[in-house]
Amino acid sequence: MADSVDAVSTIVVNHGAEALGAIVATMTLLCDDGETVRMAGLSRGAPIDRDAWRTFPLSARTPSGEAIRTGQRVVVIGHDAMRQRYPDIPDVGARAIVTLPLRSGACTVGAIAMLFADERVLEASEVEFLEILADTCAQTLDRIAAQLDALRQSRKLSFLADAAAELASSLDYEVTLNSVAKLAVPTFADWCAIDVVDDGRLRRVAVAHVDPAKVRLATELAERYPPDPDGPHGAWHVMRTGQSELIESITDEIVAAGAVDAEHERIIRALHLRSALTVPLVARDRVLGVITWVAAESERHYTEEDVTLAEELAKRAAVSLDNSELHSQTLAAAVQLQNAVLPHHLSVSDGWELALHYSPAGRTEVGGDFYDVIELDDGRMVMFVGDVMGRGVAAAAAMAQVRAAIRAYVALDPSPDVVLSRLDTMYDLYEAEQLVTLLYLVADPATDQLVVGNAGHPPPLVLRRDGSVVQHVHADGAPLNVVTQERSTTSVVFGAGDTLVAFTDGLIERRGEDITAGQRRLGRAMPALAGRPLADALPVLVAEVGDPSRDDDVAVLAIRRIH
Repeated sequence: MADSVDAVSTIVVNHGAEALGAIVATMTLLCDDGETVRMAGLSRGAPIDRDAWRTFPLSARTPSGEAIRTGQRVVVIGHDAMRQRYPDIPDVGARAIVTLPLRSGACTVGAIAMLFADERVLEASEVEFLEILADTCAQTLDRIAAQLDALRQSRKLSFLADAAAELASSLDYEVTLNSVAKLAVPTFADWCAIDVVDDGRLRRVAVAHVDPAKVRLATELAERYPPDPDGPHGAWHVMRTGQSELIESITDEIVAAGAVDAEHERIIRALHLRSALTVPLVARDRVLGVITWVAAESERHYTEEDVTLAEELAKRAAVSLDNSELHSQTLAAAVQLQNAVLPHHLSVSDGWELALHYSPAGRTEVGGDFYDVIELDDGRMVMFVGDVMGRGVAAAAAMAQVRAAIRAYVALDPSPDVVLSRLDTMYDLYEAEQLVTLLYLVADPATDQLVVGNAGHPPPLVLRRDGSVVQHVHADGAPLNVVTQERSTTSVVFGAGDTLVAFTDGLIERRGEDITAGQRRLGRAMPALAGRPLADALPVLVAEVGDPSRDDDVAVLAIRRIH
């Protein structure tokens, strides 16, 4: 079964000529523009210059053109009659010609022509044969066209699905737009460029070319000859109007008229431009940039159908770009909040040694981990580590509020049970969505006691001066913003030379592992802190205990009593 137009035309012209004894057989098809006819098939050995007749105007005086225009069978007998009626066709010594239209429904899509050496009148059976041949040919062309259309649609849907996956894969829009540009090449474009609006200017963020060597030329073209912001065509015009632009055929005249100088024209011609389209990236009624497809080596010419596909791609890319911008703005606000809240430097008196570790998650959103150390006038040391559930601006804002509240309550009465009770009252009076875990500790060198209050947070560990580890410094309590309750505290000895480690759950949690396993792992690593400066030992402990593949913040506070 013939599965291409070339295969169909070969069968029709060669078998048709052989069956009827024709000296020349042709099959022509009407082009998409409706004004041009192309030679789809020519019988073997025909004395016709195929290149000269590769395409010709439908209006030309030819038998095929007449059959296509009228949709009727054309029969001309006699050399003189043929020359008078069709002076435009070459004289191949034919004395009769029969041409049948190829009909697809109500449309005529092409024609089959048979030229004979004698003044031949076809018999009824021969005419019937030709009509059956023409009908079968037209039906086969319909089937092939439908198959090709289904394939094109499938490729378009697949392309849009792949592009959507790429756009959703990252919030780094430059990376994703580069991937999208590469997806378009070479299936839909020989050259794809994506420009975004940056501070009132168009900035090229992605370019892909079917010939990698020409990427440099394309980049050079954009850098040396940026598009005119006030020009009536091109990327800026599309950006200003928000309307797509299609140049079906880039002619030599267009190139010459658009070139700024000889070098500009040289680069354009070196890129072998043949057709182009530019579509806007529009999101929330804002034009964020443009996508340009250029046809070159493939010699394809874009149509409105291609513009529709590019616009579908642009819609998806614009949403991704807009989301990226919104994310960047939200992230910036959250980072500013977090930086404003987390202390960048904490100092303690000579009787203490302090080390801190904070590492944000691998994700781009900030989390709600927080910590602080406050040395009171009476020599006591207040320490707390907490975690606001959630991420982003909401978590950063809630973290700022709770840290400020804790510091205020410490100024009034730093006792753990009092501070936790006041926090419970605050959350009871003021609505808040986030749960907060908090470990609150007060160390008193005068009594060698460490008082611990806990609101649903992982308990701290204490490394004794003799190298033993206290792993169960528990104080029961639910997280803040759950229910108002009586808060209890626990006291343990905390003498000179002892070291305390408080942390958020990101340090000890691992996928597929119970959190108690992480607590035991930290306990086994604690002795490594002994005899070493905490600033040097703490990063080693975090690297040994933590899981770098986990997507969670890690905050660790280590403090040692010197005397």
